[in-house]
Amino acid sequence: MEVHVEIRTIHFEATWDLRHKVMWPDQSLDYVKLPNDEHGLHYGLFANDKLTAVVSVFIVDNEAQFRKLATLDDEQGKGYGTQLLNYLFLELAKDDITKVWCNARVDKTNFYQRFGMVKTERRFDKTGISYVIMEKTI
Repeated sequence: MEVHVEIRTIHFEATWDLRHKVMWPDQSLDYVKLPNDEHGLHYGLFANDKLTAVVSVFIVDNEAQFRKLATLDDEQGKGYGTQLLNYLFLELAKDDITKVWCNARVDKTNFYQRFGMVKTERRFDKTGISYVIMEKTI
């Protein structure tokens, strides 16, 4: 069966449930809400009209930070995260963005390296999970 995929902007509140299920299911819903969510751009990937993956991006000057990339657990490994990030990078390239960066979970760095992102020396831990800041000049 062919899957119809559509990526479009969504309201920030539409990201919360998916973020919560995938990233921090043991925390409260408030834990996945970002204080500046209303100032970001939020994209949803819909597979057969079902919200399947989300990502949020925050632009300051000529730099963009993407956050909370999440794909439903039972839909991971199907290329949806890749499609969503490729779309995001194309959208950012239309603007005068010179650098894209993210706080990557250390165990996910190989995924981001496929997009030309590189690890920096900046690392931190949050709730027992290790992160490294990754970036890409565009």
